[in-house]
Amino acid sequence: MKSISPFLWFDNNIGEAIDLYTSVFPDVVVHGINRGPDGTVFSAEFDVAGQHLRALNGGPHFTFNEAISFFVECDDQAEVDRFWDALIANGGQPSQCGWLKDPFGLSWQIIPTQFLTMMSDPDSEKVQRVMAAMQTMGKLDVSGLQAAYDG
Repeated sequence: MKSISPFLWFDNNIGEAIDLYTSVFPDVVVHGINRGPDGTVFSAEFDVAGQHLRALNGGPHFTFNEAISFFVECDDQAEVDRFWDALIANGGQPSQCGWLKDPFGLSWQIIPTQFLTMMSDPDSEKVQRVMAAMQTMGKLDVSGLQAAYDG
């Protein structure tokens, strides 16, 4: 076996998705775009943050849901803000606990690394306070999480 990659089904808008991801993430690499006989995009292969993706313009028959999401670890609040704002712009939808849907319906988790560190603390009271704070948030707020952690 050579590899395993996510295969994403878009509703005839792969080109727009690749344009968005290229504008949001600094290291998108497009390996190929295949076109059908009428010249429209049929499929594509590209990498986002080193994750190889394959995509098909399959039409409206199937849609994305939260059962699959992309988890983005962010270095700080500025990075959380940048990714969050860019992915919900132009039709994306904010959700809860760091989750959002981009304009194509694909789910993303925009998570600061500080949250992951706090959640791995052996002090269960700290972890419970951070979880409770996180559950009140849409976009995660590092200072709010830190305040909960500190008690």
